[in-house]
This record gives sequence, C-alpha cells and structure tokens, in this order.
Amino acid sequence: MKLRQGYKLIVIGDSITDCDRARPVGEGLYHGLGHGYVNLLQSLIRCEHPSFIVQLINMGISGNTIRDLAARWQRDVLDHEPDGVIIGIGINDVWRKYDNPMNQALAVLEEEYEHTLNELIDSTQAIGAEVMLLTPFFIEPNKDEPMRTDMDRYGAIVKTVGERRGLPVVDLQQVMDRFLAHTHPSTLALDRVHPNQTGHMAIAKAIVEAL
Repeated sequence: MKLRQGYKLIVIGDSITDCDRARPVGEGLYHGLGHGYVNLLQSLIRCEHPSFIVQLINMGISGNTIRDLAARWQRDVLDHEPDGVIIGIGINDVWRKYDNPMNQALAVLEEEYEHTLNELIDSTQAIGAEVMLLTPFFIEPNKDEPMRTDMDRYGAIVKTVGERRGLPVVDLQQVMDRFLAHTHPSTLALDRVHPNQTGHMAIAKAIVEAL
C-alpha cells in the first residue's frame, strides 16, 4: 500500500476506529473522522506529505465484530470504490465471550473469524483495492490472562492471513506491549480495551510507518 495524489483510503473496524466519527460517512478536516487514531492518521499524513491530498474515510462502528463488517461491506466499503482499505477488527469477536458469557453465540470463533477475513479481502481485491490489516489487541501485560491469550490467537490469525496473502500487517498488540513494558495498563486504557490519546497516537504512527 503506497499513498499517492487523490488516494481514497477507508479505515473500517469497531469502537477503536469509530471514536464518534460522523454519520453516515466519516470524513473531513475536523470532527468527521472522530477523535481517535483515524483523525491523527490524517494529521500525520498531511504533515509528512503536504503536497498531495489523501481522502481518508472512517467507517468504524462501535461494538462491531467481523460478522458485522461482512454484513455492511458492500455499502460501507465496496460502494465507495476505494484505492485502499485498512481493516482493524477482532476485539469484540473475543470480548463477547467474556462480557456476555450467557450468550456465547455473540462471540465469533476463530474459524469463522479467519474465513470471514479472507472473504472481505477477496471482495476488496476484486475491485482492485489494496488492503492493510491491523491486529486486535488487549492492553494487558500478563499473556496468561485468558482474554489476552485469546486475543493473541486472533492476532496470530491476522498475521498468518497477511503473510499468506502478501499483505502489510500492523501488529498493534506489539505496539501496546512496548508501553506495557514500562507502565501500568490504566495509563493507556481504564478498561484495557479503549486506548486514550497516547494509545491512539501510537496506532496512527504505526500505520504511517507501515505506509
């Protein structure tokens, strides 16, 4: 994925991406992209490359799993005819197992997660768009903690799919782990899921480096 003049880039995912972005389409110079990493990503791109325009669109929706992304992929991605798509999904696929244990059907198991991710990539590449993947993450340093263990498995799926298909993958768990080696999780996210501005800046910088 290499940006160029007039490049249309869609970022899609869950609440980490959403961050109160505009509806129905999140874009613009101010609050349209939300208050998270997508907005910061636009600022970093404009600082690094002020000579050309990149149309950045935020299509994150809070609470989404990859199952939800698949249901809206045509409308929210393909119909926009993007040049590139960044996919960051998986936290809720795992989290539903823990925050709603009485309804396990809400959680997306690993086989469905991998299969659906490949389907989304297939349909995106079919229209000639490039794809970048972001791993899910859990802001918890103890790798034996059950949700962290599960999240690492889903992150490994993303990295394996990316490697097999020759796609760029940004390991956001590694990004967060760099902080966790020096600081308590609460300094990045009180619920260990939704990062503060420092966490969002770290995500945006990691994407820019990958671009």
